[in-house]
Amino acid sequence: MNKGIIVAGNMIVDLLKKIDAYPEACNLTTIRKVEQSMGGLVPNCIQDLAIIDPTLPLKAVGIVGKDDYGKFIKANLEKYPNISTEFVKEAGQTSFTDVMYDSVRRTRAFFQFRGANAEFSQADIDFDKIEGDILHIGYILLLDTLDEPDEEYGTKMARLLADAQKHGIKTSIDIVSEESDRYRTTVAPALKYTDYCIINEVESAKIVGIPSKDENGNIIEENMPKILRGLRELGVSNWIIIHARDASYGLDVDGTYVRIDALDIPRSMIVGTTGAGDAFCSGTIYAAYKGMNMIDAMNFGTAVASCSILTAGASDGIRSYEDTLKFAKEFPEPKMTIVK
Repeated sequence: MNKGIIVAGNMIVDLLKKIDAYPEACNLTTIRKVEQSMGGLVPNCIQDLAIIDPTLPLKAVGIVGKDDYGKFIKANLEKYPNISTEFVKEAGQTSFTDVMYDSVRRTRAFFQFRGANAEFSQADIDFDKIEGDILHIGYILLLDTLDEPDEEYGTKMARLLADAQKHGIKTSIDIVSEESDRYRTTVAPALKYTDYCIINEVESAKIVGIPSKDENGNIIEENMPKILRGLRELGVSNWIIIHARDASYGLDVDGTYVRIDALDIPRSMIVGTTGAGDAFCSGTIYAAYKGMNMIDAMNFGTAVASCSILTAGASDGIRSYEDTLKFAKEFPEPKMTIVK
């Protein structure tokens, strides 16, 4: 592989607004602080990949508005010499999320404006013009046009993935977590055209209809192989990897089941978990690009995610490939279970 990685889909500006307390209807609260950062699959993952390997060719694909938020996203991505924004289109209004942080309850409420992301479609990514060995795209369930039904493929996202594979490009997907019954109808069709499925335990459980957690929020360990096999039956052709807080779970193409504990990071070192899922995906996709096996990919994804949680920003804690490996060696080697 030498053509690089295409990262496509959601491009969002996150506006974190620290408030005194979330108000009741018709009442007022004071915003004490506003912070602006990039969010969404494309900014998070492509930044991570650019830092992991500054020589890796990367292409960002998506839509931002002809507005200040759009300029903010493009300007930040263009700071990295190996990220191309040539295929980022400008139309409509840039998607943004108001994140209201309640200082009293220490909870967050999210208000998402889909904006230009809702219009992103197969017409916006021409595989005859854009080169890449792997396409990483998402989030399914947050790309309105691509989530629409398709008579032949099931969804328009599935059609796009099939087109990528026809052009010799490996495909990787990610999903947004939501409380809905759309997983089976909107996500499942895409899996038939997915080479690498890297998602969390909540999303994977909803796709196949097998619970991943008990009533106390603990992972039901005996269900994880069942969930992975259920995803395989839906058509994923290569790695299926589920990342959770305390471990990751994988099913290789030969049917080997792998469970790897997370790194034992002291709670005192953890600053925030924003972007940790994208960081895990970035690490595993990079490993796939470099020809590593699934176990090494899961270990590296775990290490990248662990670096991510040491800082508040989604990509602020990401390190180079070599420095990530050095960081992981500072902790005991994670326990691993392999079942062939």
